[in-house]
Amino acid sequence: MAHKVIPPYLWLNDTLHPADQPAIMAQDRGYLLGDGLFETMQLYNHRVPLLEAHLTRLEEGCHLLHIPTPQRTLIERALHQLIEANHLTHGSVRLTLTRGPGPRGLAPPAHPNPTLLITTAPPLQHPPQPIRLHISTQRRDPHSMLNRVKSLNALPAILARLEAQDHGADDALWLTHEGSITEATAASFLALIDGRLVTPPLSTGILPGITRARLLAAGICEEQLLSNNDIPLLQGAWLATALNLTPIAAIGGHALPPQPERSAELRRILYDHPILNPPTQTATSAS
Repeated sequence: MAHKVIPPYLWLNDTLHPADQPAIMAQDRGYLLGDGLFETMQLYNHRVPLLEAHLTRLEEGCHLLHIPTPQRTLIERALHQLIEANHLTHGSVRLTLTRGPGPRGLAPPAHPNPTLLITTAPPLQHPPQPIRLHISTQRRDPHSMLNRVKSLNALPAILARLEAQDHGADDALWLTHEGSITEATAASFLALIDGRLVTPPLSTGILPGITRARLLAAGICEEQLLSNNDIPLLQGAWLATALNLTPIAAIGGHALPPQPERSAELRRILYDHPILNPPTQTATSAS
């Protein structure tokens, strides 16, 4: 007789639940309206590196969206319980926070009761392969306040990905209306130009990426405005997230030189021995 496989657990509102059982209320505004935030974090040796930086960004997003902020001690306890229950040493953790259930319509409840969901995933088995980027026909508005938060509403990114797929690409690269490069649909953009590793500044309307902040704080990378006219000059490019570094093989019709040694070095710095205390982040240079 075959043994029943016990599914992994998730953590929802102070309780562990089997991950294959329905748990979110049908009236939850995150489900109905995308009214919420999330953070995706690396799990390394039973711990979440840079947890303080992720929680700081989550709290800033809660303040912007007027969502009650969960206590850090609650999140830390939940992470410990979930990681132990799922017997994970390495992998990733996703924290999802919504405004919680509410009445029909857009107006939020006067006294929201937020939903906090935490899930885990095993690590990637292999580094991501080089990808092709399509320059999206969408344009990023540098003045939108939502650029600063990891919103649950991902429809612009989904549409950009679909457009990229229609053009035979893997992901999309967003430009501003003035033609400045910003970021991809779910990752910071890094480029090698004139032998220097650079990334667009926050003024272009990009998310304050934590991996990006680490590279800037360590002096490995610097901010520089890049336009679509600079693409033929790039000596290499990557997408960076909290979980992985993805080389870019081409942007539009322009192929980029592979940089395997630089890719290996960046992965070693960012993911092989992640730091547990993040650099101080500021709104102007390294967020």
